[in-house]
Amino acid sequence: MKRLMIAVTLFAATAAQGALMGAAPAPVMVRGTVVSLSGPTLVVTTRAGTRQTLTLAPNTSVSATSVIGIGAIKPNSFIGTAAEAGKDGKLTALEVHVFPEAMRGLGEGHRPWDISRTSSMTNGNVRTVGKVKHGKGARELLVDYQGGQQTVVVPARVPIVSFAAATLADVKPGTHIFAVAQAGEGGAVATNRLVVGANGSTPPM
Repeated sequence: MKRLMIAVTLFAATAAQGALMGAAPAPVMVRGTVVSLSGPTLVVTTRAGTRQTLTLAPNTSVSATSVIGIGAIKPNSFIGTAAEAGKDGKLTALEVHVFPEAMRGLGEGHRPWDISRTSSMTNGNVRTVGKVKHGKGARELLVDYQGGQQTVVVPARVPIVSFAAATLADVKPGTHIFAVAQAGEGGAVATNRLVVGANGSTPPM
């Protein structure tokens, strides 16, 4: 649990920091499939089909995402969700990650996210969970966070995951990863935290 707390704490804190205006250097979000891991050098194929090399710090922490059902989102769950805003102001979730209780409060708030020009990330406490008319299996969440509140519609087929502890032994060829990295000189990219998809799943952040 301690390793998981460190990994998710760093993920949430760095993601939140990167969204702040004027933050420098801005973090690099790396999403891809592992090609190889040799010592501190991790090579992935990104979603765009390009090769990306990451240098892992000696203390790199690893956590894994596992797919769970929409029923796992309950009142008082602490969640994070990437979403897009509709014309009515409501958010439609692109993914939801349900934090363990020990992670409550991490990255709390509402901020831009890099999936698209208009996407956002909201970390907060679920006040209510309701059904959606004409949306079979969908749920509408009222999510509170310090300084604000968002209504989020979660379609039935949206990826929903939880976090568990993992190690670098779980970072194998073919594994899907998400990393919050920092760009250095000469185009080098380094990180000390990874999120891997367990059992073939893809971290949806």
